[in-house]
Amino acid sequence: MTTPLPSFGKRLKRLRRVKGLKQETIAALANVNQATVSRWESGAIAPPQETMQRLLRALDQIPFMDSALQRLVHTSSLPVHLITDVDHRLLAASIPRQRMWGIAENAMLQTSLWKFATTDIVAAESRLGAVGWWEQEAPEPVLVHLRSPQTEGLHIHAGTMLWERVWLANGLPARLCTSLECHA
Repeated sequence: MTTPLPSFGKRLKRLRRVKGLKQETIAALANVNQATVSRWESGAIAPPQETMQRLLRALDQIPFMDSALQRLVHTSSLPVHLITDVDHRLLAASIPRQRMWGIAENAMLQTSLWKFATTDIVAAESRLGAVGWWEQEAPEPVLVHLRSPQTEGLHIHAGTMLWERVWLANGLPARLCTSLECHA
């Protein structure tokens, strides 16, 4: 089983607001009442993992259309990739990143990379709420230190990665993930 994404309530609230939806709309999608959605967003309770994934997928159905941003990522000489901030779906990856992973981008597009998260990535993701990542439009970039490499699925090297918030043309938040140093 994949580790649940932390800060579900804050993710849901940001996505709901970006889409201009009311809590009642989310409640109808999840077949719960508005008070339950309010408690999810505040972090007082969390829905079952299946409900989380179903809601995030339903709310994030707008296709990736940012060809200029995609081209910039593809042509970067650095190992860099772009994911949705909500559920870590891959939107683009540079050639150096694809080489590092050992997998071609087209085999992974629109796939959530969360299932490949190392313990260091899970820990860094869990700390995002404390630095205001979910509340701020332009949060400070976050340095992530990857001490434990992974070789199953995606090859993730030890080193330092920079996470930066970017906004897609469709109004959704995304994350640019750049490896600043790698230790193979």
